[in-house]
Amino acid sequence: MKRFFLLSLLVFSCLATQAQAIYEDERYVPETDPLVLDKLGEWQDIKFGLLMHWGAYSQWGIVESWSICPEDYGWCERKKGSNPQNYYEYVKEYEGLKNTFNPVNFEPSDWAKAAKEAGMRYMIFTTKHHDGFCMFDSKYTDYKVTDAGCPFNSHPKSNITKEIFDAFRAEDMWVGAYFSKPDWHHENYWDPYFPPFDRNVNYDPALYPEKWEKYVQFTQNQILELLTDYGKVDILWLDGGWVKKRDDQNIEENYTAKFEENSAGNGFIKHRVVNQDIRMDELVEKAREQQPGLIVVDRAVYGKNQNYLTPENRVPEKALPYPWESCIISGGGWSHTPNAKYMSGYEGVQMLVDIVAKGGNLLLNIAPSPKGEWQQGAYDLLGEYGEWMSVNSEAIYETKALAPFKVDNICMTQKENGDTYFFYMADENEEQLPAKIYVKSHRPKKGGKVTLLGYDRPLKWEQTSGGFAVSIPKRLQQNPPCNYVWTLKVSDLED
Repeated sequence: MKRFFLLSLLVFSCLATQAQAIYEDERYVPETDPLVLDKLGEWQDIKFGLLMHWGAYSQWGIVESWSICPEDYGWCERKKGSNPQNYYEYVKEYEGLKNTFNPVNFEPSDWAKAAKEAGMRYMIFTTKHHDGFCMFDSKYTDYKVTDAGCPFNSHPKSNITKEIFDAFRAEDMWVGAYFSKPDWHHENYWDPYFPPFDRNVNYDPALYPEKWEKYVQFTQNQILELLTDYGKVDILWLDGGWVKKRDDQNIEENYTAKFEENSAGNGFIKHRVVNQDIRMDELVEKAREQQPGLIVVDRAVYGKNQNYLTPENRVPEKALPYPWESCIISGGGWSHTPNAKYMSGYEGVQMLVDIVAKGGNLLLNIAPSPKGEWQQGAYDLLGEYGEWMSVNSEAIYETKALAPFKVDNICMTQKENGDTYFFYMADENEEQLPAKIYVKSHRPKKGGKVTLLGYDRPLKWEQTSGGFAVSIPKRLQQNPPCNYVWTLKVSDLED
């Protein structure tokens, strides 16, 4: 009974720690650097971006990196390779994917053009994921796409990150570098002398400070390499939030444990919580010496180095009081999925409007194939975005959230000059505009002008209790200017 009580107390303590971490992730520390604040304001105006997960793992069509992590989660299952039941053989075979990675159809200018035409204005690319395989020509490792052991190394576009950054900048888009703080290939993160326990460093940095310092220097050097040798970088998007400084270590000095419940209701350890200080404040200072005004996103780490927050694969239910971006899978998984099913144009456009109306940005993930191609479904989806944005983009870019953000099926945004936009979110099978659109939250000033984006004539409107109703001509009802969402513009709104 005593042992059960102590175990219960430990589990409760760990769950409380986890709950506190979740709470901290929802808080925000405002930036103070004026250059960064200006840049962050510009970022909040551009609204729509592209994320790309790509690496040697795409050859197996599996989730990026996680299958080599010895944790008991669904995304860590080993299903490929010749002997997935043997962990060490699997890792060896996984890392051998470097020797067959050869994306001969890689043409990033095609991706950049498609993204630009869709209305995207920035791009984040996975320069290195947790497995440590570098999609750039790092001088600090040979586990990279440009190494002689990788068949793509002789290709004129072998430095994939450079080619992608150049292609997207040529389309006047911002570029951002995704970079994983943990590196499961590096000997000073997962030391080959020790077995890996979980996602964390597999030794105690406090007991091996010289080894850990080598890893800190390696990580900082690679990040500064990206910010020095690859032209203008607008965003440094750091993943692996468990690699961070921890001040409150209350179980065995440097360790606590994260507990989960299995199907039988028994608590068991999923992964530890370990102090892994890579000196982020120092790193960010060095980074901004190379790239003044750089936006830094130290994901899921509460503090001043998380310039905006990144809800993952979800859209918040309400507007958030700080800069934020939903990163969303467009089809399949984060990494290449054979025969992936992509979201429909209806789903994609309505998601963008919902996010922007709540004051956020949408970062949409598309995963290139092993041959360096996008699936047709990705191009089709971006084409749907492009058609809609060609009519409605003024209601998206350079707008702010306007309370109450959404009433019934009407979302809203507003520009600084007072122009206000009301988005009629159609039902999935609704192809014609209704005879009247009702807005319950706001009202134009007397004599104010109401138009529909994509239609060049003013519309008749009348006051209702607390709002207004807009009459839609029959010809316009039957021939709407776009699909999925129709946008009313009011130039002079009542206070």
